[in-house]
Amino acid sequence: MSLGFLFASVFLACAVEAVEALTIVLAVGTTRGWRPTLQGVAAGLMVLAVTVALLGPALTLVPISALRLIVGGLLLVFGLQWLRKAILRASGWKDLHDEDAIYTREKQAAQQAQARRTGVVADWYAFTLAFKGVLLEGLEVAFIVLTFGANQHNIPAAIIGAAAAVLVVTAAGLAVRAPLARVPENTMKFAVGAMLTTFGIFWGAEGAGARWPGSDAALLPLLALVVVFSVAAVLVLRRARGRREDADHAGAPATPAEAN
Repeated sequence: MSLGFLFASVFLACAVEAVEALTIVLAVGTTRGWRPTLQGVAAGLMVLAVTVALLGPALTLVPISALRLIVGGLLLVFGLQWLRKAILRASGWKDLHDEDAIYTREKQAAQQAQARRTGVVADWYAFTLAFKGVLLEGLEVAFIVLTFGANQHNIPAAIIGAAAAVLVVTAAGLAVRAPLARVPENTMKFAVGAMLTTFGIFWGAEGAGARWPGSDAALLPLLALVVVFSVAAVLVLRRARGRREDADHAGAPATPAEAN
């Protein structure tokens, strides 16, 4: 895999997670105050830094074939999960991911919660919510960085891609002080799901002993195949949804106006 492909893959995947974490942080910070919120963010980042520092060197010691088999399987789990949700959203069977709605919901919950001081933290609720948001989304970022970086023996490049994504999303969010609702997150998740699935198939097969024609060059046609299959699934599900809506409409009782 080229350095540019590695960077772009990590950047896109981490940008999605950064948008979700930023939505939570902004909702809590603007409602409960920034000091306890930023304390929670700092605590979450420290836990993530320790996790990457401990697991990063350990992964580089695993034999490449075993690493690719394990990483390929994990990426397939994550990638197919993301791709499934993206296909359902694109076909209308699942509501689109709405950062504005999430922001409003988190803000309302934060407004209703009572403040409780614990030690140096003035608002434990704000601290905990920001910590959980950063940690949970950050763990997925760490997983992406470690698996992609270790598999390509280039963890620094993966870290740079993840850091760039977090910085870009954070800067944009702080500039507008609102969730990044205009970011085509559902499209990004579709693309990331396709890429993770592609890498999962590619690395899992290599870890099992298969050899791809053209080596890393096989990634592009494999990605195209996954995308074509996913788009076809969207079209089939859209038609199925249309037939279901037509059937529901035909079976619905006529209104007084229609009866006349």
